Amino acid sequence: MNINIKVYLHSKGINFLQSGSFTVPNSDYKKDPDWTAAIAAYEWIQQIKINFAASDDFRIDKVIYNEDIDITEVVKKVKPII
Repeated sequence: MNINIKVYLHSKGINFLQSGSFTVPNSDYKKDPDWTAAIAAYEWIQQIKINFAASDDFRIDKVIYNEDIDITEVVKKVKPII
């Protein structure tokens, strides 16, 4: 299953938007679409932080998927598995 994600982020005093399409497991999406989308968004945000050498003021302002489903607070609850 493909989902479209938009992330509105802040770093180095600048607000910016990144958007992309991601493949997520069908079975996970059917069980809990918001959580599945949040995990994909969280992993992508981590890559963005590394690629852009995010500053100390880095923050997630808004995360939406499939055009209008706001999962900002869900993404903020995702924690890495160690």
